[in-house]
Amino acid sequence: MNDNDKENLLRPRPVRESISEMTEIVLPNDANPLNALLGGRLMHWIDLAGAMAAQRHSRTYAVTASIDHMDFLVPVRVGDFVVLRSSVNRVFHTSMEVGVKVWVENYRSLENQHVSSAYLTFVAIEASGNKVVVPPVIPETEEEKRRYDGAARRREMRRAESQRRKEDRS
Repeated sequence: MNDNDKENLLRPRPVRESISEMTEIVLPNDANPLNALLGGRLMHWIDLAGAMAAQRHSRTYAVTASIDHMDFLVPVRVGDFVVLRSSVNRVFHTSMEVGVKVWVENYRSLENQHVSSAYLTFVAIEASGNKVVVPPVIPETEEEKRRYDGAARRREMRRAESQRRKEDRS
């Protein structure tokens, strides 16, 4: 790879270039005995949607380093569509925060409801597993700027919590 290619890989990119959307239909295998989506299955889909945005932005592999708190706001039933939208909120160096918002779509009644939101941290790596520098992200809209600023605050909270857990193990 020549210097021009490397420079192009690290060129700042707008948030819109990382936006990813995926849709899943909830099948009986995805549900509990009450025909509601399993939380673990939703977490799996959130991880996949987040990875797509991270990899789209970094143009390399990205692995999950952490996921912040999640609430499950409404039940999702067998037969419903689950729509997951993700984008990179902020880049730090080799890591990036990705936001994922989840909606349930009942195609029979045409109702959409917010199910959950999550912030995940991904680390960019090359095929050998070494960390790689991620290009900066450019927030353009007011919403993107709000998420960008919030990502710095959430990063500090994650660092403080990580330090607290280390001290608890000592």
